Amino acid sequence: MNPLLSVAPLPLFDRIRPEHVAPAIAELLDQANAALETVCGVDFAAQWNAVSRQLDVATEKLGTAWETVSHLNSVADTPDLRAAYNAALPLVTEFWTRLGADERLYARYKAMDVHTLNPEQRQAHKNAVRNFVLGGAELVGKQRERFAQIQESLAALNQKFSENTLDATDAFAYYATDAEMAGIPDDIAQAARAGAQSEGKAGFKLTLKAPCYLPVMQFAHNRALRASMYRAFVTRASDQSDANTRNFDNSDCMRDILALRQEEAQLLGYPNFGTLSLVPKMADTTDLVIDFLRALASKARPFAERDLADMRSFAQSELALGEPQPWDFPYIGEKLKEARYAFSEQEVKQYFVFPKVLAGLFKIAETLFDVRITRDQAPVWNPNVEFYRIERSGASGTVLVGQFFLDPSARNGKRSGAWMDSVRSRWLRPDSGQLQTPVAHLVCNFADGLEVGGIKAPALLSHDDAITLFHEFGHGLHHLLTQVNEHDVAGISGVEWDAIELPSQFMENFCWEWDVLKHMTAHVETGEPLPRALFEKMRAAKNFQSGMQTVRQIEFGLFDMLMHTQHKPQDDLQLLLEQVRDEVAVVRPPAWSRTANTFSHIFAGGYAAGYYSYKWAEVLSADAYAAFEETAATDGTPNVETGTRFRRAILEAGGSRPAMESFKVFRGREPTLDALLRHQGMSA
Repeated sequence: MNPLLSVAPLPLFDRIRPEHVAPAIAELLDQANAALETVCGVDFAAQWNAVSRQLDVATEKLGTAWETVSHLNSVADTPDLRAAYNAALPLVTEFWTRLGADERLYARYKAMDVHTLNPEQRQAHKNAVRNFVLGGAELVGKQRERFAQIQESLAALNQKFSENTLDATDAFAYYATDAEMAGIPDDIAQAARAGAQSEGKAGFKLTLKAPCYLPVMQFAHNRALRASMYRAFVTRASDQSDANTRNFDNSDCMRDILALRQEEAQLLGYPNFGTLSLVPKMADTTDLVIDFLRALASKARPFAERDLADMRSFAQSELALGEPQPWDFPYIGEKLKEARYAFSEQEVKQYFVFPKVLAGLFKIAETLFDVRITRDQAPVWNPNVEFYRIERSGASGTVLVGQFFLDPSARNGKRSGAWMDSVRSRWLRPDSGQLQTPVAHLVCNFADGLEVGGIKAPALLSHDDAITLFHEFGHGLHHLLTQVNEHDVAGISGVEWDAIELPSQFMENFCWEWDVLKHMTAHVETGEPLPRALFEKMRAAKNFQSGMQTVRQIEFGLFDMLMHTQHKPQDDLQLLLEQVRDEVAVVRPPAWSRTANTFSHIFAGGYAAGYYSYKWAEVLSADAYAAFEETAATDGTPNVETGTRFRRAILEAGGSRPAMESFKVFRGREPTLDALLRHQGMSA
């Protein structure tokens, strides 16, 4: 039996092979096409439940199978799977494009009597009608044909960009000597030595994957090593990379993607892709977004300039570095923080043992949101993947709320970064009348635990890693705790993209609360919790270089929005990036840096003309967390009643109403900048 066609409640990840992809997708496309023809028949009723029972059931099967293949392509890439994915991609893209532009189906939705729909269905219907317009349903003739061609080309280019980025990252390796490894933490060095030994080579294998690259840049005393690693990292997938990897250059992909996005926007009647992208978002205009970013930059830049001056002064007086370069600043920053606050990130890391951090995360979620999280069983794609269930006790007993896969470890063939994806959404199914509970993927790229003498030690996380874990779990909670029964607006579905980061960034704040940290830390050797004195040093350093970090994010967001509004695709993109840096940056990379060539968020992800949403949603999340600060107990313990209000107003509502409406239900007013500036140490 083809596992992609299984009726099992969860994907059979352990059985899926590349050869299963083509026949399964072909069969599911046939079923979806047949369902489309049925609902577009002249005698088919223009009723929400009737269309959903016929068409949504078929397209959900297709969507679930394709998302399963896409997920495996991201976390367990192989040449055969990549080939199977790329062969099916144009077929799947063509179907979804055609579905979204089908004028017969569009007419069915417009003919529905919205007064017969419940509030969730009305919101889903409103979104659907809007999406038909954005999907080209009102285009005719050659314009319709060209729109479909653009969607297929963009899907292929997005995938190629992602592949080039992964391949360029995986292709690099540097085998360092003992002397070059001076200063690098023992656990990183041991993993690097094991990597070299597994290939029969001497020395230490250093890679560009985050669990290796970041500690090298932060701790390596050897300046030449840092410079070599930096150059390899910022020139990945570009014409400036090593000659052996230049075939992964993303430059052409980027230019073609931007040109196609611009053409798509103009076909739909918009002046540029930035304007088109805002149609389903909270922000009203691109000028509003650009003004927001520049206003925030004006507040942050003085703090960023002070941060940079501090590092330059410290580098000259304490490290004998008179002219620091970009590859020096992570190292200088770590040394300055150690000197100023009397602790190191490596010292902190010994207390953040992955299983203990995870248990602490679950504890705060269980306490605030009235749930219980336990291990569960499901087929997985890698031995390190874990599966969990979320339950709640009710009047009729224990109720399943949702389930999630957790894939924490970095490895070859796995896309870098961290993300949450849907496996399935909550849905009161129209075919069976049964409630389908949501399932999610939570994916990170942490360093794995070392294996010594056949015994695998637990993985150690940096505090930043812990924040990342809380962030992705916040996305997961948004998807899993929803109480909406219409799948198109349940959980994260239908939520405005510039509000999607609210729950994730909100959860990050708990990593700075003593009442939370004392339950999620235990020294890897002694088992002792994080000392309060060390925590206070961490708190004192919380906003260390927050000015520089803020302007860096603003640089990304402004570059993204200007690229999709004022930039001509045929012009030099690097020149635009330099102009943005002239305006907001305080640290200038070398002329050969090509960081845009691996900017997957906007060239291969969902953040095109939307990267600003990280800062936009940070305003919402900081203000939301302020409600917990205002109601916390004197010892800092979060208020459970406030947690209940947040769950009901934000998490359970999902996309069933506008995000601003949900925020105002929780806070009683619109958000302000005050909490964000205060949290980041930039208030007056």
